[in-house]
Amino acid sequence: MRLLMVEDEVRLAEAVQRGLRAEGFDVDLAHTGPDGLDAARTGRYDAVLLDIMLPGLSGYRVCRALRDDGDDVPVLMLTAKDGEYDEADGLDIGADDYLRKPFSFVVLVARIRALLRRAGEVRPGPYSAGDLSLDPAARRVTRGDIEIALTAREFAVLEYLIARAGDVVPKTDLLAAVWDAFYAGEANVVEVYIGYLRRKIDAPFHRHALETVRGAGYRLAADGG
Repeated sequence: MRLLMVEDEVRLAEAVQRGLRAEGFDVDLAHTGPDGLDAARTGRYDAVLLDIMLPGLSGYRVCRALRDDGDDVPVLMLTAKDGEYDEADGLDIGADDYLRKPFSFVVLVARIRALLRRAGEVRPGPYSAGDLSLDPAARRVTRGDIEIALTAREFAVLEYLIARAGDVVPKTDLLAAVWDAFYAGEANVVEVYIGYLRRKIDAPFHRHALETVRGAGYRLAADGG
């Protein structure tokens, strides 16, 4: 799971980053409001840990900008501000949870996991790229009227790619999302599964939906190839 922590207290941010990495999370840091907003907009994160008192742009404004963008990434406010109105303000502008400093690291991890569980409860609707469709609820993949049988891992790789159809997806993102933070095997396992998918969703239909972008990752054509 990928997290973004936006915190201007560098030593605190780095300490939390080390702790969360030990818990199996992949954590990026930003130390100003503008940098945090840019990272949140350009990265693909499962949750954002957001301080309120930030240089350049407050956490309130960062959160509001993300919600105005239509980004529903879970946001956990981390702040020394302890007034009930401050907490209400954070929740009203779109934050999902609020944790006051100083906080227990154990509680922080528990809050993050709870946020991620709640986010996972919202089942995404069917995805499509041209005539290629994937329905997560039914666990079904089709090309036109033809159903394609995939293994659980193949399905997970395709689901991650089709949800981002048209975008380049780094190999590291696929590893983190489809395998897990403790995977210690060969990174070329991603290429292996891309090959499996090409033989199932492309080759029989004379399509080229799955593209390797050298040095960057993989892209599933938005038009289905």
